[in-house]
Amino acid sequence: MSQTEEPKYCVLQSYDDIEIRQYEPKIVAETVIQTERDRANKAAFSILAAYIFGENTSVTKIAMTAPVTQSQPSEKIAMTAPVIQQEAGENDRATWAVQFVMPSEYTLATLPKPKDSRITIKEVPSNKVAAIRFSGLAEDEQLQENEAKLSAFLARQGIETKGKAIYAFYDSPFILPAFRHNEVMLELK
Repeated sequence: MSQTEEPKYCVLQSYDDIEIRQYEPKIVAETVIQTERDRANKAAFSILAAYIFGENTSVTKIAMTAPVTQSQPSEKIAMTAPVIQQEAGENDRATWAVQFVMPSEYTLATLPKPKDSRITIKEVPSNKVAAIRFSGLAEDEQLQENEAKLSAFLARQGIETKGKAIYAFYDSPFILPAFRHNEVMLELK
């Protein structure tokens, strides 16, 4: 993973496995899927992977970056998205937005356009997040435990969040679980 580009950020504060980060603006390719979290991640990954492997208007291969992120669109995102905009109502079958961060060499003007209408290209402005890092499998239970731990920490610090949790997956599923790098992030007000 050392050669895989990651979004640029600076660490503002660090507390054991939790960091407060300031991210630079970035461009993402996003697709939105309505199903349970794990199925949404797999389905969206296939759609986005086809795009970066050349299913775009210039048939250009785009380098893979890390992490792949997944979140349930917040109200703010839902108002700007032209696709499914509300949670499904049941926790196991909700709407999930999955994003690939595009390599920093691209701008909105130079990035190849996707052929698949389910993919949206957009710029994400600079933002401040709290992130908790963990290794192993990123199953629902581990994600929820780490989200609760991060939320409790931020509440104790008096730090307010906005939106829903973002799950970040840095490694291929072929990496042994003990060596995987996952994160739960919450955007800060």
